[in-house]
Amino acid sequence: MNTVNELGEQFRRSDLEMLSDDGHELASHTFSHVSCRSVSDGQFADEVDRGRKAIQEITGQSDSGNFAFPFGEFTLRARKNLSSRLVSCRSIRNGLNGPEIDLSLLRANSLYGDDDKIEAAWQLIHQNEKQKGWLIFYTHDVRPNPSRFGCTPSLLESVVSFASRSGARIMTVAEVLAEVGRSTCQDNLEAGVKA
Repeated sequence: MNTVNELGEQFRRSDLEMLSDDGHELASHTFSHVSCRSVSDGQFADEVDRGRKAIQEITGQSDSGNFAFPFGEFTLRARKNLSSRLVSCRSIRNGLNGPEIDLSLLRANSLYGDDDKIEAAWQLIHQNEKQKGWLIFYTHDVRPNPSRFGCTPSLLESVVSFASRSGARIMTVAEVLAEVGRSTCQDNLEAGVKA
């Protein structure tokens, strides 16, 4: 928080407060953005716990219980270890979720770049509409000159507007899971979740 790294200026406390007030979800991503492949299972679990605790300390709110694997890297053991403690874990594996949904490894699609990426995002929205699935987009920063892991405001606005016009419901991960009544990844692994 309040730092600058290779991606540019990072968020400020006021950003978190504004996003939270606007109904956005605060989810966990570890404390130090460390890959589960680069540390022991115990160290990774500690990183996840530290990240969740930091959200609580900074905002006064608990995180949503949803998680995104740093760098999209996961192991079967990390998925299993986190599944009993978290509601969901998100990957960066492209695609749609549904009709079967693996809450320990939700599929998600990057939204990086500028308006030259609009058509690909629109195609995913059309595909999701036909499949009646659950489409997740992710990005890191939204600004006129984004990092290579971010997007422009124009791209984000175009994609959200197109999704809305298509009749898609735009929801946070927490809102979707609350609607379908899911509790933890582990419950869903045992039950064999279907959308």
